[in-house]
Amino acid sequence: MDAIFLARMQFAANITFHILFPSISIALGWLLLFFRFKYLRATDPHEKVDWLRAYRLWTKVFALTFALGVVSGVTMSFQFGTNWPGYMERVGNIAGPLLGYEVLTAFFLEAGFLGVMLFGHRRVGEIVHLGATVLVAFGTLMSAFWILALNSWMQTPAGYEIVNGQFHARSWLEIIFNPSFPYRLVHMVLASALTCAFLLIGISSWQILKGVAVASASRVLRAGLVFAALAAPAQIVAGDFHGLNTLKHQPQKIAAVEGIWETARGVPLLLFAIPDDAARTNRFELGVPRLASLILRHDLDGELKGLNEFPSAHPPVLPLFWSFRIMVGMGTLMLLISWLGLWRQWRDNWDIAKMPRLMLRVFAAMTFAGWVATVAGWYVTEIGRQPFIVSGLIRTADVASRVPSSSIAVTFAIYVAVYLSLLVAYVGVLKYMAETADKKSYGNMPASLVGEPQEYQRGGEFA
Repeated sequence: MDAIFLARMQFAANITFHILFPSISIALGWLLLFFRFKYLRATDPHEKVDWLRAYRLWTKVFALTFALGVVSGVTMSFQFGTNWPGYMERVGNIAGPLLGYEVLTAFFLEAGFLGVMLFGHRRVGEIVHLGATVLVAFGTLMSAFWILALNSWMQTPAGYEIVNGQFHARSWLEIIFNPSFPYRLVHMVLASALTCAFLLIGISSWQILKGVAVASASRVLRAGLVFAALAAPAQIVAGDFHGLNTLKHQPQKIAAVEGIWETARGVPLLLFAIPDDAARTNRFELGVPRLASLILRHDLDGELKGLNEFPSAHPPVLPLFWSFRIMVGMGTLMLLISWLGLWRQWRDNWDIAKMPRLMLRVFAAMTFAGWVATVAGWYVTEIGRQPFIVSGLIRTADVASRVPSSSIAVTFAIYVAVYLSLLVAYVGVLKYMAETADKKSYGNMPASLVGEPQEYQRGGEFA
């Protein structure tokens, strides 16, 4: 197989595995802060212990997620040197500092203060422990900030100058806050909120179904439903703005997403089709007349550019077309399920015990729904930039290494095998933690809770 294609597949395997974990940790840090506030503000002893249990369990989930995210991120960075050395030779003056800031943020804030969150309760004051949670949540967000700044710059480059073939920073403000960055940042943060909310919903539902739930599971389930019900419509609005921004700066990506081959007015929104790149046409089309023009131009007769306007400079259509529809379809499903669950809770006076088991099973089945939508969205972003690694400026083929395809194939197979093993292990550990949440000790309760019911007086170390 072609070495460049294999190198792209290897990087795709890395980014697919890596993005799973930031898509949880970005929002989970802030949800942990929410749990911590609920614990500190609660006056009822039972409620107070419930929120502390939730905080401690989900802090362990955060630690596990953060560890895998860091390891897979470092491995992915190595590929800049092994498979794409020309990338850092050309844009290292811009990419290097941004990646460096991300590493500093991740290790100095997230990794450092996560230790205080895990092992510092009752060893440091409540204010210090709360401050550690704030810094971890902020550090996670800032880590995403720097990575998305670089990725967005690769999509919509700005603030640079080229000297002897190398890119140099002319304005760091323009580089960081490039035209697509604000939209991409908001879109990713909301995607993380949805991913994390459904993880909370799914695991809490699983605990209830298996009869291993502590009282905190019902509180976490309700919190997850509320966050998902709020984040889903916000994501639809953010996605619309992001799409309009993409249409302005990367019209070829939108043409591929919508399967538009020829520039036309009153373009239909295709619900189903099989794009054929070789024949430059769509097979088995099923669409809504003029709806694509209405959504993208806010005009039933609005003109949309086709791929014919970008000869040899547009991405492959089939993977983009279906990745986008998987992302939108899963997002719509998450919206409907979260609203249905929230409506059912409101009707039942917020009593989880009245929740039908069928609905709980649906919630459990949707545990990793956010992963599906997030990965599909990243494929739209990354494949949609092709054939360029920096849109319109540097072609991917021009920065690839000369490593033989056989060597790339071997490492690609190893990466996939290791990542699949780690993913199975990660899900297995989550299942174990969920099912043993009520059997394991959660550490000594604060002194203010001494004398409360016996179930809240368990001793031991939290680890």
